[in-house]
Amino acid sequence: MKRKLQAAAVLLIFGVLKMPLEQRVTHDLRTMHLVDEPLHLGVKGNMGQMGLAAAFGGLRGLIATVFQLRAHVEFTRVNWAQVDKYYGFVTQLQPRNARYWEEASWHMAYNAASYYLYNKELKPALRGQLFHEYVQRGTTILNEGLALMPDNPRLWQKLGDLHWNRSKDFKASGDAYLSSFQHGGLNFTERFAGFAYAQANDPDSWTKGYAILKKLYDEKKATPGLIEFLKMLEQNLHIPAAQRIPDAGPVRRATDPQAGPLRQ
Repeated sequence: MKRKLQAAAVLLIFGVLKMPLEQRVTHDLRTMHLVDEPLHLGVKGNMGQMGLAAAFGGLRGLIATVFQLRAHVEFTRVNWAQVDKYYGFVTQLQPRNARYWEEASWHMAYNAASYYLYNKELKPALRGQLFHEYVQRGTTILNEGLALMPDNPRLWQKLGDLHWNRSKDFKASGDAYLSSFQHGGLNFTERFAGFAYAQANDPDSWTKGYAILKKLYDEKKATPGLIEFLKMLEQNLHIPAAQRIPDAGPVRRATDPQAGPLRQ
């Protein structure tokens, strides 16, 4: 009995001594993004995350792939609620894999939304309602991913694309593209930020768009599209004639109201 108590005491002392070391190692691993931070998703969300982690442990990546494949099966069945559910499992299991957040958003905001928009079996009002609901769901998914990875330029770019192509909220699109560029995104995201701001409805956005596009123009990076938007902003902002660019505005052969940024 005495030896058992002594052994228990040794284990207790060893556990107390190694705890600071484990905490330092865990902190370093999280800094390098090799171990995920605890997700602050509220009580329900955290319990779900802890339950998945406890159930699958180091197999989370593999299980996430299985759920992704399951989501694809439901996609072929046009079962959007199940697609959303399975991608919810995937993003909880691999919350720092930006590709999963992007795919989940794409299925909701583009595939599901378009399915309902063009479904002739539904009444027009219901088609419009479901379209907007699924676009909003896709937006929410990207914002949830960005809450965990606010410095991810790809997710910011996809949010800019979504606002441009689907919700037509050009101010929000400009903000997202600009955030993408500021976090190391590709150069075109700065240009698209200017284009989006130019199409917004408020003078503050026009001012931001003008600053971006005029800078690119002065850097000899002008394109026909840039010149067109810049000329439009000069009129909207009442830029003095002496300060306007000398270029003539390009003439479009045809206007496509659905035209948006090219997917990269």
